[in-house]
Amino acid sequence: MTRKEAVFVPIGVSKEEVEEFLPVEIGILGGTGNYDPAIFEKPKEIKVYTPYGAPSDNVIIGLVKGRKVAFLARHGRHHSIPPHQINYRANIWAFKSLGVTRIFSPAACGSLQPETIKPGEFVIATQIFDRTFGQRKDTFFEGGVVGHVEFADPFCPELRKIVIDTAHELGLKIHEEGTYVCINGPRFSTRAESLFYKSQGFSVVGMTCYPECALAKEAEICMVNISMPTDVDVYGIVPVNAAAVAKSMRENIANVRKLLYTAIERVPKERKCKCSRVLDLALY
Repeated sequence: MTRKEAVFVPIGVSKEEVEEFLPVEIGILGGTGNYDPAIFEKPKEIKVYTPYGAPSDNVIIGLVKGRKVAFLARHGRHHSIPPHQINYRANIWAFKSLGVTRIFSPAACGSLQPETIKPGEFVIATQIFDRTFGQRKDTFFEGGVVGHVEFADPFCPELRKIVIDTAHELGLKIHEEGTYVCINGPRFSTRAESLFYKSQGFSVVGMTCYPECALAKEAEICMVNISMPTDVDVYGIVPVNAAAVAKSMRENIANVRKLLYTAIERVPKERKCKCSRVLDLALY
């Protein structure tokens, strides 16, 4: 996927006021409970048009410590889009077309290992286990050119290290690696499913990481997943419910913002990882 010129309409500002922020360097995909881009300076709202339809919401662009950043609420700012109906391709294309080369992807999830991974902590995922059963559009290659993108390591090592080092310096409790099980949703897991994932040694379970990370890989965008356990999935004393998840997210949102605000400043201008060269060996 090559970068295409963004087709956008400014909301309440002139096109010239928006263009001073282009190209954007960094994208943030806000998840459940994380819809307010409060860390931005000079925020501007734009509606982006893509060949894949509408993104989840308008994109907010602005500055974070002098860096050009875009924010998109993956469920819509009013949490109106369920995980299995998110237009993941439009979301990633919108970021790519604006110039984004790195994506921070914080997301609520359930802990599958409550003895070691507690609600309120962070897991910086290293692996993804897809259980969406092929229900989601997960590639930009649909005929013509065929790309087989390597996916052994879904997340950018350079971006992961920045987040991990930043979290440690801020005194946040994090787990430096783990496997994210992505279920289709919108329902939560059964006890049998949850116990199976736990028995495999998987770390967290959520509903949005896939195909987000696969599409970012095809678009040659670095991505880091910041999993935020809000519960201990269904095998705890009290089964998980949406109200409990939202409450836990609200309590942890300050830490998420602090982590992003500090980490963004530390992202190097030049990428030294392999993420920007993924397609070199993927096209036949």
